[in-house]
Amino acid sequence: MEKMITFGHKSPDTDTICSAIVMSDLQRKLGKDVDAKRLGDLNKETKFALEHIGVQAPELIEKVEDGQEVILVDHNEFSQSADNIENAKIKMVVDHHRICDFKTAEPLYYRAEPVGCTSTILYKLYKENGVEIDKKIASLMLSAIISDTLLLKSPTKTDEDEKAIHELAKIAELDYEKYGLEMLKAGTDLSDLSAKELIELDCKEFDLNGKKAKVAQVNTADIADMMTRKEEIEEAINADINANNVDVFVLAITDIINSNSQAIVLGNSSNIFETAFGKNLENNTAFLPGVVSRKKQIIPVLEKKS
Repeated sequence: MEKMITFGHKSPDTDTICSAIVMSDLQRKLGKDVDAKRLGDLNKETKFALEHIGVQAPELIEKVEDGQEVILVDHNEFSQSADNIENAKIKMVVDHHRICDFKTAEPLYYRAEPVGCTSTILYKLYKENGVEIDKKIASLMLSAIISDTLLLKSPTKTDEDEKAIHELAKIAELDYEKYGLEMLKAGTDLSDLSAKELIELDCKEFDLNGKKAKVAQVNTADIADMMTRKEEIEEAINADINANNVDVFVLAITDIINSNSQAIVLGNSSNIFETAFGKNLENNTAFLPGVVSRKKQIIPVLEKKS
């Protein structure tokens, strides 16, 4: 049997990639042989972080073999995980999302906390196990928390995330505000991505009371500039809807500077979005003031009203 592997969700973001690397490091220091993997290409924000820290990206995989021992980080829903995950042996999960569509044949270690980032939980696991955090690992966890909490500006941010950021910044010897802003801005340069790549960059699939939904999110420093690509983005979304039998597809274009989002919504069940947010779509769009978190401000609202 192959050695144990750890990975985050498909369409990986910075937390998913960094958490996989960090989990592998933690387990190795605890005496277990665990390799970090990834389920998709890196976005520019994550590339910036890994290059700045000097850490290699995990190996890309698409599926796991029957009986493969795995550790899941930053997700638990099978629809967001590796192909054939239902036939793997899930030994551990460390996550900060809702628990949904999850079933195992054997007992496992499960750690889920309502914090802003998976790496905040991993930071606590290092402390609880008395494992020293080196500079690179601290930088990885710091990058993940900055990303998921938008430099502590997201409503998902908790006191524990803030405490972890300050302590990790000391170990990493980084000015987290300066570094974080550079990292977040690096992720907003999406000009070289096709519309298809854009909507797949950070996209998650959900079940809304029997309706297949996809909610994608991209960060920008200028919503108006991103909306100049609206026509081609809609073409890509409609192609995805038709190819994958999606009932409603929501793309949240999030302004990381002003903390707002512009939503592009398509699909036969787009009325789910209108009902949930109390907004009539105009040319398939709606402005969402103060909305920056898919996990806390979009998905729960859609689920409640669907």
